[in-house]
Formats: sequence, C-alpha cells, structure tokens
Amino acid sequence: MGLIKAATSAIGSTLHDQWKDSIQCENMANDILMMKKTTDTGVISNKSTIIVAPGQCAVLYDNGKVIDATAEDGIFVYDTSSTPSFFAGQFGDVFKEMWQRFTYNGASAKEQAVFFFNIKEIMDNKFGTPAPIPFQDWSHPIPNQMTNTLTPLRVEIKCFGKYTFRISNPALFMSKIAGTANIYRKDDLVEQFRTEIVAVFQNITNELGTEKYKIPVLEMPSQTDEIRQMMDEKVFDAPFRERGIEIMSFAVESVTLDEDSEKKIDHYELSSNSFMQQGKMVGSYANAMENAASNPNGATNGFMGIGMMNMTAGGMGTANGPWGQNNPGNTMDLSKPQETANAESWTCSCGTANPSHAKFCNQCGKPKSDKITCPKCQTANHSDSKFCNNCGEKL
Repeated sequence: MGLIKAATSAIGSTLHDQWKDSIQCENMANDILMMKKTTDTGVISNKSTIIVAPGQCAVLYDNGKVIDATAEDGIFVYDTSSTPSFFAGQFGDVFKEMWQRFTYNGASAKEQAVFFFNIKEIMDNKFGTPAPIPFQDWSHPIPNQMTNTLTPLRVEIKCFGKYTFRISNPALFMSKIAGTANIYRKDDLVEQFRTEIVAVFQNITNELGTEKYKIPVLEMPSQTDEIRQMMDEKVFDAPFRERGIEIMSFAVESVTLDEDSEKKIDHYELSSNSFMQQGKMVGSYANAMENAASNPNGATNGFMGIGMMNMTAGGMGTANGPWGQNNPGNTMDLSKPQETANAESWTCSCGTANPSHAKFCNQCGKPKSDKITCPKCQTANHSDSKFCNNCGEKL
C-alpha cells in the first residue's frame, strides 16, 4: 500500500467519482508545525485522495507504522495494493531513507491517518538574554606593559533578536517531539527553544570575542553571516538538529551594555584621550634628549630645554592610563628638585641639589662649576667656602 500521484486532469474527470475520501490540510499557518487528518471512521479507504499543498510534507500512518510519505506537492491516491512509493520531492533520497528506517512505537492499533508537517521556514521567533552575559570587547583593548600585548576589555551585555527555523527531518520531529498528537503548535515548544537559543547565543558571543574575530561589542547586530557560519562550523544548534529542526537565520537586533560596563567604556575613553596627550609629551621628551646628545655646539642648551620641558609638563610620571595605573610610588615628579642620597653633592644656581658625579644640573641643565653660587645673593664663592663671602649665608 502507498501513495500514487494522480494526474492533475483527473480532478475533474470521471475518476473523481471513484475517490471515496479526500484528505487535506488546507491551511498551515506560521504557528502550526504538525496536524493530523483522518476520516470519520479512522480508516482510509482504498482509492482515497491525499492533497499535499506547497510547503507541506504528508506522512501516511497505518497501525503504528509510517508506511509512506511525500514532500512533493500535488494529489496522491491511496492504493492498498501497491508498495510504498516514497515520493521524496525536494528531500530526495535522504528523505526516502529517513522514512524507510522509521517506525513510531506506542500508538493504538487499527488507526490510519495522514500527518501533515509544515516544512516552511517558521518566522518571527524572538529571544532575549534575561541577564547580562560577558563579552570580550576588542574595540577597547588594554595594553599590558609587562608582556607588550593587548587584552580586550571585559563588559557585560544584554541582547535581543529573532531567529527562524524549519522542520528539516519530519521523522525525527515526530519521534522526538510531536508524536501522534492531533495538532502540534509552535507555542508548545517556543519557551524551551528560547532558553536553548540563549545558550546558543552565549556560545556565539564567546566566539566573536576571540582573537580570530575581534568583533566590537556594538557591531554585533551586523554580524549575521558570521553567526550563521559559526553555527554550522561549531554545531552550536546541535540540540535543535537532534529534534529534526534546523536554525535558518539568527539576527541580533540590539545590544545594550549594563550600567557598570557603560562606566568602564566612558572611563576608558576619557583616560585614553589623556594618555594620548601625555604620550605626545613623552615622544617630545625623547626627541629632545636625542637632539641634545648630538648637538655639535654643546649639550648645555639642549639639556636646559629639557629642564624647561620638565617644568612645563609638571611631571609625566603621574600619567593615568585607561588600565587604571596610578601609583605615585612608581613615579617621579620632575617638576620638583630631587633629593640626593649622596652627601658629596653640589648645588646649582637654580637651587637644585645634584650628585657629585653629575656634570649638568638635573633640573635646568646648566653645567657643573667649581664655584658655589649663594642661593640668597647669587654671589660666586670658592668651592671650599662654607659661608657666602658677600652675605654670610651658609653654603
């Protein structure tokens, strides 16, 4: 017994009078996934017709077994004298093999019916993350000065979007989910799917945050193609495939940061702008050092300029980077005269104490002299003098 496709012209011919029953599922809307159709007696008479509409799959069920199926639209005649025909249609040999190996167990005896499956793409399925999920944002990298590498900023996000799916394996879907229910709707499984889709999405965000992709957090809605590719490569939608369902599209509509993550990024932006300005000062300082060392007319003028830079900068060592380093113990304020631990020191005319081995002043760049200048009256005194020869100030 099985299905034999009837000629379209036979609908209006005398053969129409021979058809005892006509079984069809007129409307399978977006919310209906499977619907059972049979006769009033529960028995399908020989030579009855089964009408399959586009986007449907019809399964002939007889006393607990699937005896035939078709995914091809058209009019079919139920012939009890023929062997199963398996008009595979768009599914091809794979679909035929699918049903040849399938037997549904546990159904009541002496029951014949046709199960119609909606094999169109089921649209408008929404998802959202109930709680923020972590994401590695490479659009705000944090430099690691010890390893000379970059680390992404860790943020937490909420996402909302939509996905579509279709029944790709009616045999699995019937065996794992729908059974022999009279009608199976999308609402019967959408809550479970929503939970599992969020788990799939979290796997996707973890992948998008790796060094391979480095997707900026706010650009995720534009990564539809990458998301679909990752699903296929990583089989993130395996729980769906095991039920005979395939995720067709997955679109992220909006991405929002939680309050703490917004503060992190705001602080990052402010700190980055400040650090860039300080970075320019550091570059100028290095250039000045190089120019002073190569000055053929003497290094004095060059180092005096560096001293002026230090006074203007107010100390570059207190810079705050976006990664939060602000430890005064690790910095040196170049705008203040520095104390020296060496007792044998000399004092520059600007009042800065310098180590005895220093040939130039650490503050203003003036060269060391064998004269000691009085800090009070600026009188030059012999290096052995302990008091100023002019005003008596202790040297």
